[in-house]
Amino acid sequence: MSPQPQDAVGAPLSRVDGRLKVTGQAAYAADHGTAHGIDGIVHAVVVTSSVGRGRITAIDASAAEAQSGVLKVLSHRNAPTLPYRPNPGSLNLPGERLHVFQDDEVRFHGQPVAAVIATTLEAAQHAAGLVRVDYDAEQPVTDLVGAPANEPPAAYARGDAEAAFNAAPVRLEMTYRLSRTHHNAMELHATVARWSGARVTVWEKTQWVQSTRDELAAVFGIPATDVRVISPFVGGAFGNAARCWPHTVIAALAAREVGRPVKLVLTRRQLYSGAGFRPAYEYKVRLGSDREGRLAAMTHDLRAETSRYERFSERGVLSPGQMLYTTPNVSQAYRTVPLDVNTPTPMRGPGYSTAAFPIESALDELAHELGIDPVQLRLRNEPESDQASGLPFSTRRLRECLNTGAREFGWNRRDPKPGRTRDGDWLLGTGVATAVYDTLRAPAQARARLNADGTALVESATSDMGPGTYTSMTQIAADALGLPVRQVTFRLGDTIMPPAPVHGGSLTMASIGSTVQDGCDKLRLQAIQLAVDDEKSPLHGAAPEDVVVRDGRLHLKDDSGRGETYRQLLTRNNRTHLEADGAYTPARPQASMYAYGAVFAEVAVDRRLGLVRVRRMLAVYDAGRIISPKLADSQAIGGMVGGISAALLEHTLTDPRDGRIANANLADYLVPVNADVPQLKAIYLDGRDEVADPIGVKGLGEVVLVGVAPAIANAVFHATGRRVRELPITIDALL
Repeated sequence: MSPQPQDAVGAPLSRVDGRLKVTGQAAYAADHGTAHGIDGIVHAVVVTSSVGRGRITAIDASAAEAQSGVLKVLSHRNAPTLPYRPNPGSLNLPGERLHVFQDDEVRFHGQPVAAVIATTLEAAQHAAGLVRVDYDAEQPVTDLVGAPANEPPAAYARGDAEAAFNAAPVRLEMTYRLSRTHHNAMELHATVARWSGARVTVWEKTQWVQSTRDELAAVFGIPATDVRVISPFVGGAFGNAARCWPHTVIAALAAREVGRPVKLVLTRRQLYSGAGFRPAYEYKVRLGSDREGRLAAMTHDLRAETSRYERFSERGVLSPGQMLYTTPNVSQAYRTVPLDVNTPTPMRGPGYSTAAFPIESALDELAHELGIDPVQLRLRNEPESDQASGLPFSTRRLRECLNTGAREFGWNRRDPKPGRTRDGDWLLGTGVATAVYDTLRAPAQARARLNADGTALVESATSDMGPGTYTSMTQIAADALGLPVRQVTFRLGDTIMPPAPVHGGSLTMASIGSTVQDGCDKLRLQAIQLAVDDEKSPLHGAAPEDVVVRDGRLHLKDDSGRGETYRQLLTRNNRTHLEADGAYTPARPQASMYAYGAVFAEVAVDRRLGLVRVRRMLAVYDAGRIISPKLADSQAIGGMVGGISAALLEHTLTDPRDGRIANANLADYLVPVNADVPQLKAIYLDGRDEVADPIGVKGLGEVVLVGVAPAIANAVFHATGRRVRELPITIDALL
């Protein structure tokens, strides 16, 4: 196929949906109501358990049911039995997902135990406060330390790590801890459900409309074709909207029980138990090297929390220890620890960001031990191929990331001795860490339609939780069709559209972008073929490969005067539109495919108060082709802010007496504000990954978080000489 002139891809375009969002016209899940054709909507409010483990002995809903406007109070006493068929394809985990209102067992604090449905939100909220629940409570176990782990562990080994470690001239042993953290996106989880006979339509906050559809079909025992899920906008998610959670089932059940559309919005507090979280970890590292810092052995021993009723294992957490640095001898053991908590779920940079803190901190500790520059130590341990898979790298430009970052950051001005650089009462330090995240791809489909008026519509059932899917897909479609961006509309977020994978794992750009490219290429070629076959067309008889399209006009690439517009072609042929289906199925990997980055941070630590302030950060990324520089910067800056949060602020506190999350609000669960966000800059190495996918991207949304927290932690050590091995780094650790 002939190459197309390109104007949109690579241009720093503003978001095509930006005006809708800033003017309040974008409809999120909880916004749907009468204005969207959902008449007679009523409200549901969830009543949650006040104990962390035990059984419900009584529920008194009489006072709630007596309130004006209350339609029903649902609980295990009166809820119908739901089939809950197996559904492993929707991110459900080993074990058995929570069955809402199906028994009297309480598995964690905050578990849904009842729901009040009323004609107004205020009536439902008031009545929910009147529901009285009695329990036979037991002492929950919520602390990772000391609790028994599942056996056998997930494991990996190559070489003889134990022997190599014992024989190494330099040996270090460290234990790192990462606190539990929650996603806390701006948009609350919300569902609107409406039944029409045996069919249900759900407006939902979700990163995967098909997953929600399939789960509701499995729970209610109905065909998936009888479930429609709509999610045009998502106000942030970071992973916790990838799966269908119990509140969605409650909303659909309540709507069926009262025979009216039901809206259910979780409160901010309920999010902490109503959806998943990044689990707490204890991560033990042993590393052995020669005196030049070349790694000989690393061992990784991980313990992470999971719920008792499901087993969550974080994907990718073992991968960096297997392939990031040249290490001939590696052993890994990853154990999950069942606790009386709700089930964890992926959170931005899942697995890789977890592993980055211990691994990159350990490399920094080795560099200090040996008196080697931390950048040089990493360069010294760069592998030539993937030691875990044996495959060559599709592209790996981590050396360039490190060298470019060091130059642009001014790393050479660094005093290597910790604690020697000051600015008044502030101790200054700089740190570096690398970032890695695998290039995921999945089968996807799209539908492209070229209208007789010269506009185009492209659809796929993907999502947009913030990275700018609407915009990036419009850019790809516009260039493939040879149309201005303003004449292309991309739609998403509806199960009646062509199927798409989960919107997560940085796979959307590669997967949906490739299928949009395919569908629009087919559509453009279809139009070209129509023109060269049309005796009345100026292009009649031309070779299709000699025809290009620009600004909606088909013409010979060597004679721009010979051609016509899409509008002229379709109108003359009495065609209201042309349509093509795009598809993408990734090939079996023949290379090791990852995005990489090098993150540099400067911090200031108050020498008397222990306050840590990040002053500036720079990150350099090898992420393949950058479709939209403005969106990329938005992702990178957001990832850095999230990494600052993980390093210095975020952790979930649980009361061990009853399993209650003590800081389940945005007043006590700290996230960055403007004053916490310093000078941030991202650089993207120019290039593309021709092996990964047809459009040459690697994915950016996950890798931008991965190395941030360890870079900050390493900078704190350089500032103070004190090594903190637990996230977040709080004031008490530095006093």
